[in-house]
Amino acid sequence: MAASFNEIMENFGFLEDWEDRYRYLIELGKDLPPLEESEMTEETRVKGCASQVWVITSINRDGVEPVLSFRGQSDAHIVKGLVALTLALYSGRSASEILALDALDLFRRIGLAEHLTPQRSNGVRSMVERIRRDAKAALASEAEA
Repeated sequence: MAASFNEIMENFGFLEDWEDRYRYLIELGKDLPPLEESEMTEETRVKGCASQVWVITSINRDGVEPVLSFRGQSDAHIVKGLVALTLALYSGRSASEILALDALDLFRRIGLAEHLTPQRSNGVRSMVERIRRDAKAALASEAEA
């Protein structure tokens, strides 16, 4: 079972060395359930990432507001960990909660942003934008119904 975002942040706090934090990110990525080959398409690929990143969005419309869940994968170890971290933050939240969250600010506060290469930072930004776009689309389709 994947770690919750709060668990991940708590564990990050215990690790003072950035080498250890990178190793932890890699371990998080290894825990991601694999995607089927058929799910890794151009449509699910996150544009703007230097590495290959795919995000699959599922929407549950049973409640008052749509709740989005995400699965993802990458072909690069550290990026896969960043996918796991981002999905832990957003998956299982309502569309409004997703739009209210500032993942990039959270990542800055834990020092992650300053320890990522510009390419990886752009990739995380692209992933967050994609998730937010899916949340906006889920809300818009809900309003039309």
